[in-house]
Amino acid sequence: MIAVTVPATSANLGPGFDTLGLALNLYNRVEMDRAEPGTLEVLLEGEGAGSLTADWSNLALRAADLVFRQRGGRPPGLRVRIVSSIPLARGLGSSATAVVGGILAADGLTGGGMSAEEALNLAASLEGHADNVAPALCGGMTISWRNERGYGCLRLEPPLELGAVAAIPTVPMPTARARAVLPEKVPLADAVFNTGRAALLVAAVTTGRLDLLREATMDRLHQPYREKLLPGFREAVTAALEVGALGAFLSGAGSSVLALIRKNDGAKVGEAMEGAFRQKGVGCATRILCPTPQGATVSIS
Repeated sequence: MIAVTVPATSANLGPGFDTLGLALNLYNRVEMDRAEPGTLEVLLEGEGAGSLTADWSNLALRAADLVFRQRGGRPPGLRVRIVSSIPLARGLGSSATAVVGGILAADGLTGGGMSAEEALNLAASLEGHADNVAPALCGGMTISWRNERGYGCLRLEPPLELGAVAAIPTVPMPTARARAVLPEKVPLADAVFNTGRAALLVAAVTTGRLDLLREATMDRLHQPYREKLLPGFREAVTAALEVGALGAFLSGAGSSVLALIRKNDGAKVGEAMEGAFRQKGVGCATRILCPTPQGATVSIS
């Protein structure tokens, strides 16, 4: 049996739209094994188990099928178990973990040997961009890009003292809906604003200048358009900053809001964000997390 454990991710990190991502210590697991010919057994547990499909349309199996087709076809029989701890459609990379888990499990089941670059490109081809799959694969903080040869990423090591709090509203925000509200063109001043903040964010992380994160996580490219979909978003960000968060932003396409903190500040920041959402009539749960340097791991038993 092949078992793949994949960390949650937060993409964009404010200004780094479709390019920056961060791995977090919350995990999904994909287990895969051969079974009797003619058998497809899919067991779903945890978050979203009641709403996910248990056949080849499941995202993890669709990803695995990309590998199987490259290597001669699907196994005659397959047994899959998916254990999810990451909520769906909340901007914490649940789809990226399914894609990465499916690809790496299928690779292991068919002999292994896939390079990190191959896995990144295969995963990004299914996701449509690499900002979530790169940290899911590599861990840490990642910068991803695309050129004529495909996708690439660079991994950075987050400061050890950096923590995170996720405020997870009860309302989902599907990525397609969150992308639909974005304009095709943005003002030049907003593009310049984000370029500077994205560069500053990378510099702040690599130099340990956590005091710069408040400025570095500001954004004008996507959050001003998406916040109308999520009552309480702006208030949650403000509340987090007021009680000491280093920076706060929409996690991926939402609906979660991620606050970067100094470790041990998690409880007060989480309470502040949860209270802000509830004042707007939005239910919310919080998770105290931290960036993880470890990306997806594969074990064989």
